[in-house]
Amino acid sequence: MTVTMGIDIGTFESKGVLVEDGRILAQARRPHDMLVPRPGWAEHRAEEDWWGDTVALSRALLAQAPDARVAALAISAIGPCCLPVDAGGVPLRNGILYGVDTRASAEIDELTARIGAEAILSRAGTSLTSQAVGPKVLWLQRNEPETWVRTARLHTSTSFILERLTGVHAMDRYSAASWAPLYDMEAGDWGEDLFGICHRRQLPRLLWTTEIAGGVRRDAAEATGLPEGTPVTVGTIDAAAEAVSVGVTRPGDLMLMYGSTVYVIEITAERVRDARLWTSPWLFPGPWAAQAGLATSGTLTQWFREVIAPGLPRDEAFTTLAAEAEASPPGARGLICLPYFSGERTPIHDPRARGVFFGMDLTHTRGDLYRACLEGIAAATRHIVDTYREAGAAPSRVMAVGGGTRTGVWLQATSDLTGLPQDLRAVTTGAAYGDAFLAALAIGAAEPADIDLWNPAERVVQPRDLPEYARLYPLFRRLYDQTKDIMRDLSA
Repeated sequence: MTVTMGIDIGTFESKGVLVEDGRILAQARRPHDMLVPRPGWAEHRAEEDWWGDTVALSRALLAQAPDARVAALAISAIGPCCLPVDAGGVPLRNGILYGVDTRASAEIDELTARIGAEAILSRAGTSLTSQAVGPKVLWLQRNEPETWVRTARLHTSTSFILERLTGVHAMDRYSAASWAPLYDMEAGDWGEDLFGICHRRQLPRLLWTTEIAGGVRRDAAEATGLPEGTPVTVGTIDAAAEAVSVGVTRPGDLMLMYGSTVYVIEITAERVRDARLWTSPWLFPGPWAAQAGLATSGTLTQWFREVIAPGLPRDEAFTTLAAEAEASPPGARGLICLPYFSGERTPIHDPRARGVFFGMDLTHTRGDLYRACLEGIAAATRHIVDTYREAGAAPSRVMAVGGGTRTGVWLQATSDLTGLPQDLRAVTTGAAYGDAFLAALAIGAAEPADIDLWNPAERVVQPRDLPEYARLYPLFRRLYDQTKDIMRDLSA
């Protein structure tokens, strides 16, 4: 019997599991904050939120299962992120987060004009959006020169934790593909031309996700409680580990992750070339991944709880709000919500987009507003699914995962609006569980198909044909088109 550990660092919470051949022996979680120093910025504290959570979770898991002998560890985390460190590995600033951070809009425009949109798409597999790290590195170089001159290495969240654990500066190719325009898709490595964004010596070595990057070194063993020398995989972005956890294994399989953002990954046999989607090599040689993501989903429900329902007890708030949303009919009695509260990613890629509740009158209740919020996220997910279909990559099987799957209105509205059934697996732990499986793959203790034994299917959410959604979805699309100029004037 093989015990593996998986740790995932999320936007608002980190989770860890100890797993013995699919059976969960121990679980732990640890909350933290996302910092928003100014509108459009999103940051984490690397020492406290990334490394601190890793240490705390490892110790908590080992305390629950003191007789367990961990054979390997895999880490996943939010991504893509940008963190500069000095020669000693000390962070020089907070980590700049993934696409919810839109600070580098000017650098995106400049690099796109200088390199060419088609050249970037051909080389990096994606256009430059707020999800790309390259423009954020350039922003750092230009706006924080005192930090840049001390920057010895550049990290994403997982590579920072990996260096703390093993002393190795490395990253998986799936994560590296998000560092456009620095990554060369065909070469499978950093490009020869880095466009003055950074130096090659600052970038990590690239590996496949299930490769062992190194062993836990002595100081990390003392901090985490793991035995010195424990094998550690190179790690990956949380969404990929989450996809693995629910059996996304073959072309046509698509994961819908209901988390702080809705994130979507579809496995494809060939590379998808569409500027609205993010393309990358998958976790192993051969298949590809076509990805998409909203900017605010679970984050928007958190905002709703804090701003619209501040009087509800924190541990009961979402249960109460979900019940109120259930009491509101489909369509929220004529309310439309554009969930662009932190700009938007796929497919409009508009950092200046803004959130909207439209159609309100004096009869609307808090439950109507919350239902409209959830249906707005579901409608934005439909927009993503339409984009996959238009790109010639219509999904054949959908697996749903993440904390948002516990909200029935959100889950059912997504199936109703997209027209897609959603499979749910027995284990909903998510990325940390996928990490434990990836660790088992890395040491030869499991095969890819074994995930169906680790985590079998439990139920399917079937779509309903609702006239109200058929009427409202085109209005949802028109509302953004007819207000985007106002949004941009406001953001200016």
